[in-house]
Amino acid sequence: MKRVQYHQYGGPELMKLEDYELRAPGKGEVAVKVKFAAINPIDWKVRSGYLKMVTGKKFPRAMGVDFSGIVTSVGPGVSRFTVGDAVFGLARIKDGGALGEAVIAPETFLARKPDSVSFEDAACLGTPGVTAWNGLVDKAKLMPGRHVFVNGCTGAVGEATVRLARMLGANVSGSCGASSMSRAHELGVQPSFDYRTTDFSRLRERFDVVYDTAGTLSTAVGLGLLRKGGVFLDIDPTPGKFIRAIFDRKLKPIICTARADILDGLARAADEGKLRLAIAEIVPLTNAIRMLTALESGQKINGKALVRMD
Repeated sequence: MKRVQYHQYGGPELMKLEDYELRAPGKGEVAVKVKFAAINPIDWKVRSGYLKMVTGKKFPRAMGVDFSGIVTSVGPGVSRFTVGDAVFGLARIKDGGALGEAVIAPETFLARKPDSVSFEDAACLGTPGVTAWNGLVDKAKLMPGRHVFVNGCTGAVGEATVRLARMLGANVSGSCGASSMSRAHELGVQPSFDYRTTDFSRLRERFDVVYDTAGTLSTAVGLGLLRKGGVFLDIDPTPGKFIRAIFDRKLKPIICTARADILDGLARAADEGKLRLAIAEIVPLTNAIRMLTALESGQKINGKALVRMD
């Protein structure tokens, strides 16, 4: 079997498509033959060493987190899945491996793929959907009728956040680039603002929830957009922000944290046609490194980039 991996932390030139042998799943783990993997910025952040305090120093390390596929074996204690189940979800950040022909994941990081949802669409849901849920449901406790502002509303996490917020009965405003305004309107984002020409510190409207899914708002600006009792969800957590959040309950740093109930909720939403992310390009595994490198260097595409395994 082959997967994209690297032998030290650093730049994109370190990625190699190499042979590997998948270990047997351990307690509570599931082995999955990958059909599609979705590329996320966290993939190259991990490879660059940004999270090495979590991921450690053991090499080679495998790339990729989000995937869809078919269960090939289960470890001791697994009760949610059996061999042959179609699933989607996430690999552990410290393990990776979604950008390969097979991967090991905790059963709590997986959900059954609904028959109505393609493997391509299912592969897109993991990190964006979980991150949206962590913010809106876990942290903001979003209720119907509330007003949400999504910074970066047409990115993958932003689009998942918009769709989830509307599913929960919220009104949604947001920001994106001028070229994405029509997409924002299709998603139901009203009003939407061009982030290049808008000074958000001067925006007069106030919101119950501000979710910075692009990681570009300063804490001061994000907090300044809140109504009384509102919360600012920050997708770019730092140690300083976590310390500040201890004393300021309006600030909620977000770390993508998968759970079985979240993945099952995303599966239901996708099955009902309420959660589907745009796909821009699908490449074979042999072209995965080229696509990863292009996206890391700043190439913009209008949707998710997927890697096909067969």
